[in-house]
Amino acid sequence: MSEKIIIKYFSDKIEKLHPIAGRSDWIDLRSSEDVTLKAGEYRLIRLGVGMKLPDGYEAHVVPRSSTFKNFGIIQVNHQGVIDSSYCGDGDEWMMPVLAMRDTKISVNDRICQFRIMKKQPEIIFEETLHLSGEDRGGFGTTGVQ
Repeated sequence: MSEKIIIKYFSDKIEKLHPIAGRSDWIDLRSSEDVTLKAGEYRLIRLGVGMKLPDGYEAHVVPRSSTFKNFGIIQVNHQGVIDSSYCGDGDEWMMPVLAMRDTKISVNDRICQFRIMKKQPEIIFEETLHLSGEDRGGFGTTGVQ
């Protein structure tokens, strides 16, 4: 089943977005500006797009697997979450990055990717004094024999 997403391009210099049929359900996003960063510098990099997501959905934005190797940048919030209310005429998507080395990013460089996810349903917490599952030994102990 397909979902229609209304997209606005803030730049005519970047390639239009398109899914990679049969290979991935993540869609690449590109820098819409030339950026030069020194090691330790922070910057919001413009991605040149804004979207009206379907109701009940959000976009998860993460670096591509090659982003650190190619550009030496990390996404400072690890994962960006863009909800369906971020859809105004000036709501351009951006990627917050920290340069770990001196680097240059050019217009159209693929620096991150996104996918559309259904929002979490409403949750009601029911308090208890004991959980019924097997005690695995605490955080960080998975796989320790």
